[in-house]
Amino acid sequence: MKISYNWLKEYIHIDLDPEQVAEILTNTGLEVEGLEKIETVKGGLQGVLTGEVMSCEKHPDADRLSVTTVDIGTGELLPIVCGAPNVEKGQKVVVATVGTTLYTGETSFEIKRSKIRGQVSMGMICAEDELGLGESHEGIMVLPDDTEIGIQARDYFRIEEDYVFEIGLTPNRSDAMSHIGVARDLQAVLNIQNPNNPISLIKPCVDGFRPDNNDLQVEVVVEDQEACPRYSSLVITDVQVKESPDWLKNRLIAIGLRPINNMVDISNFIMHETGHPTHFFDLEKIKGHKVVIRKEPAGTKFTTLDEEVRELSGMDLMICNESDGMCIAGVFGGLDSGVTEKTKNVFLESAYFDPKTTRRTARFHRLNTDSSFRFERGADPNATLYALKRAAMLIKELAGGTIASEINDVYPNPINSWEVKVTFKNIDRLIGKKLDHDQIKDILIWVGMEIIAEDDDGLTVEVPTYKNDVTREADVIEEILRIYGYNNVEFPDQLRSSLSYIEKPDREKVQNQVADFLTNNGFAEIMSNSLTKADYAKTLGFLNPDHDVKIYNPLSTDLNVMRQGLLTSGLEAVLYNQNRKNLNLKLYEFGSVYSQDKSKADATDVLARFNESVHLSLFLTGNQNNESWHRPTQVVDFWGIKFFILKIFERLNIDPQNLTESQVSNQVFEMGLMYEQNNKPVVSFGKLAKNLLKAFEIKQDIYYADICWDTVLELLKRHKISYVPVSKYPEVRRDLALLVDKDVMYSDLERLALKIEKKLLKKVNLFDVYEGDKIEAGKKSYALSFILQDETKTLTDKIIDKTMQRIITAYERNMNAIIR
Repeated sequence: MKISYNWLKEYIHIDLDPEQVAEILTNTGLEVEGLEKIETVKGGLQGVLTGEVMSCEKHPDADRLSVTTVDIGTGELLPIVCGAPNVEKGQKVVVATVGTTLYTGETSFEIKRSKIRGQVSMGMICAEDELGLGESHEGIMVLPDDTEIGIQARDYFRIEEDYVFEIGLTPNRSDAMSHIGVARDLQAVLNIQNPNNPISLIKPCVDGFRPDNNDLQVEVVVEDQEACPRYSSLVITDVQVKESPDWLKNRLIAIGLRPINNMVDISNFIMHETGHPTHFFDLEKIKGHKVVIRKEPAGTKFTTLDEEVRELSGMDLMICNESDGMCIAGVFGGLDSGVTEKTKNVFLESAYFDPKTTRRTARFHRLNTDSSFRFERGADPNATLYALKRAAMLIKELAGGTIASEINDVYPNPINSWEVKVTFKNIDRLIGKKLDHDQIKDILIWVGMEIIAEDDDGLTVEVPTYKNDVTREADVIEEILRIYGYNNVEFPDQLRSSLSYIEKPDREKVQNQVADFLTNNGFAEIMSNSLTKADYAKTLGFLNPDHDVKIYNPLSTDLNVMRQGLLTSGLEAVLYNQNRKNLNLKLYEFGSVYSQDKSKADATDVLARFNESVHLSLFLTGNQNNESWHRPTQVVDFWGIKFFILKIFERLNIDPQNLTESQVSNQVFEMGLMYEQNNKPVVSFGKLAKNLLKAFEIKQDIYYADICWDTVLELLKRHKISYVPVSKYPEVRRDLALLVDKDVMYSDLERLALKIEKKLLKKVNLFDVYEGDKIEAGKKSYALSFILQDETKTLTDKIIDKTMQRIITAYERNMNAIIR
């Protein structure tokens, strides 16, 4: 947001340097990201003077050129060759002397001493477009006969020098979206710094507003009062649309706006002065002299000011006449209803539109206008009349006309200011410094709040409606701290610390251990936005839209809910890399996921229905290794993702034998496994479903794991680490080949063996799986190894054979296994 230093000083009389103002504004939370010196005409017309043409003769060698001499008040006549058809002796003109740089748009050129067709030229007699004072190039600019010669053109044309502050306005500071709003903050700070010499905020007075008659009433019907809580309007007749005066054009040019005509310029001026947008309609283009505020049906075509035909969404609030749309409310005007040079009668609108409705429309149509910028953040519903009266009075001053109606103010449900209780104890606690109570009250008054009650504990303040983000005690305290100054809160002279107990396991330490392990194994960490699009829950199927945690004021439709999982953001990262031919990926992300249970909406604790948990996601896709002459390329597979899951468990000392394993096949996984602990998921992993990848336009297989990190940390709390010496007695290995049903999983065999022999059996391993020739249909062959060891003695063949026979019997009885 741009703020003009000269314009700012119209509302607050200060003698501070622009750099000092920038520092004060930054300290109040209005961060000045840039400070630029500007002039209303680029270059400031340095080196350009007024002069008089003393002689003018035809060039001897060029029919279209004239050789002149010009007096610029230096006592020496300048010879200048001029190509303008209207140059004559005796004219008062504008002369650019040698060494002057003139600017035309983004280009510039320097005036040099030259010879033109043999004639010396020591300057240039200028046209208005060459000076940046207009568009005309029909001839040189001729000044009035009584113009003094030798006057600096910057003084003659009143070229202003200004400074422009580029302010990085945060979304919560809707009260500062104008020059008056910024001046209010500046006034408050300066008055707290110098309480004995208070500065007043000079807000233009509109008490002189009076309708001239009530001859032209326009009926206003607000059909959607939720999207348009207030609509104020009036009619002005017999206006003259023309060029704006210099002072108005200079104000707009300073903040980067192009002057168009007095009517459009007044509307823009009011918006940047007060922070409240207005809109002017050509009254003769309002059919039936009736204005209806409603939402048009989805698919309705509407042509906006930029001559683009847009298709309405069905949720767009429109300003309509009795039959057609005229303007997208709060966002953009229509092509066929605005003010033109032929306009004589205007209908003035000053309304308050719902921020959510405006934001949704602006995002849908990808329109970011100065008007939508303000309505999206929350304009002041009680500023419509002031802005309307101010605009009407400026129109009468600059365009003439007659106010031909009373103000029509449709405001069925007034939005009133609200009360907030703030205690001195909490002020001191949150600021970290004890402030004088009188100073606190002064700050609150200067920022526009009213103190309606006071006791020994604190204050009750009434917050004005232009501070729509100040609703809690903490918000009021923030206002106090902003004006008091963050830099005025001293650092303590002492450093105090205490020994604190860190809950085991140390969440950060464990997370770093796993992150280091994954990074060392070729994974790249990704960090995704916790905000995502609600459309995922509606279209993908595996997410429940009822569980979405919605954002009240989303920046866009792509960032309107909190994410329910890490899968979609990870797939976006994969797609981004795929589109850039980076196909071999190993990614991981630690991140919070969010959901809500609407059945708990009536709970006393407002947070009871919301849930936040931390997950770890892994993504494998492409090849395991890069192409090489000495090593064949291998595509990642299910066993690759399982390998890393088991290695993470091993790193954290989690025994998969203590978890329940089950197969998974759903809308997320084409095939996969899930480990659970007491019916609580610990990890799900596998190959992602084709339909899911197709929805993201991903063309290669992806293996994905979702680890419930909070559950993993709960498992770690139960672990006790103890020392076990290396056994003096050797291990013994025995192998078995089994023929089992195809649906029997290795984990079932492993779990059964460890259950049958708890003392001697240390490890079971699957080293071969075979299906095919000589194996009957519906069967498969497993080759297993068993590691046996007794910690107290050397095992004998008799004990080993007995143990293996017990395992074989269990397999035959429970798994219908056949020993091969």
